[in-house]
Amino acid sequence: MHTHVRELRRFLERSGHPAELVTPHGWAHGRGAALRRLVLLALFGTGAVLERVSGPAHVWWYRTSHEVFLRRTLARRLGDAGPCTVYAQCPLAARAALSARSGPHQRVVLAVHFRISQADEWADKGMVGRGGAVYRWIRSTERAVVPRVDGLVFVSEWARAALRAWLPQAGRVPSTVVHNFVANPQAGAGTQPGYAVPDVPAPRPPTAGDLVSVGSLEAVKNHRYLLRILAAARRSGHPYTLDVFGEGVERGRLLALAEELGISDLVRLQGFCRDVPDRLPGYRAYVHASYSESSSFAIMEAMAAGLPVLSSSEGALHELFDDGVEGRFWPIDDPEAAARILAELLEDGAGVTAAGRAARRRFLRDYDAGAVAPRLLRFLQGGGRGTAAGSGSFPARRPAPAGSRRARR
Repeated sequence: MHTHVRELRRFLERSGHPAELVTPHGWAHGRGAALRRLVLLALFGTGAVLERVSGPAHVWWYRTSHEVFLRRTLARRLGDAGPCTVYAQCPLAARAALSARSGPHQRVVLAVHFRISQADEWADKGMVGRGGAVYRWIRSTERAVVPRVDGLVFVSEWARAALRAWLPQAGRVPSTVVHNFVANPQAGAGTQPGYAVPDVPAPRPPTAGDLVSVGSLEAVKNHRYLLRILAAARRSGHPYTLDVFGEGVERGRLLALAEELGISDLVRLQGFCRDVPDRLPGYRAYVHASYSESSSFAIMEAMAAGLPVLSSSEGALHELFDDGVEGRFWPIDDPEAAARILAELLEDGAGVTAAGRAARRRFLRDYDAGAVAPRLLRFLQGGGRGTAAGSGSFPARRPAPAGSRRARR
């Protein structure tokens, strides 16, 4: 979500479209700012205490407090504004915008970043019980909000189908599917959207390792499975190295598993790094094993760097590349079979080069901000065609990404 907002704002700034980022913390600005900041500090600090005591209580407090202050911030911003589009990054942000707007001339469009429902994402993190009171409360919020917005932006066909499967009313809202996008790392700071760029990656820096993976160290990302693939590959005579960029609660467990599998010398947990896109070209392939994704910026950035991709086909991942073209799909329940697929790719030098070039071309066509962001902008401004009846043209002057704390950069 953070990357989606950051990349969109970068595109809007470079293409001359005014935009404003609105967050709950904006309430602390203006008259009485010092006191307002103290209030926010106390309220949001309470959430940190609740997180240690009760997951469901923390989730309820987090969501409720952020919505309250986002609504107040938006009300102050939209009260005297003319026609505009509020691009909400979660259902709570959309509800805050619907409450705060001064009329239908201020359009509210919701980005669907979540997998199925935000309730399921909190459950996956272990913060709420699946089917519990807070879980049901979150789904009830989505049932009430999603059908009321003026438009829905899905980042994959899978995400649209997953939401409509349990919330059929979402099908009545004008919508579009626009894949996430990232700025081309070879474009250069002065390059304008729509530039011409080579379809091959820049020369590779000195080799950093064989495999690389990027993502928070959480159970749903399934890094443990990657380690089991490495162990299987070593047993077959292929001791490939793996660097993982990201932090999270799984770090200790992953280190222990690497030791248990006898591959500690092959695995490096690099932690959080801001320059990951710059490091990617030093690897031979990108690997991914997540259980569920509505999209994947990490895979897109790897393809931008010209890396072939090995991934599960879960969720929306099967939409991102074609098996045997830009990379390979592997099973996530058979590390021996996955290791064989990995070796088949990496031991074929010409195949690795061809898949890397194909990945780069696919990125330029489907995920480069210069190619994709204009389509999103047209829909936000009301000029794009939705898939539900009743989509019309809305005047829009200032597309303003808005969201709870989770939607900020």
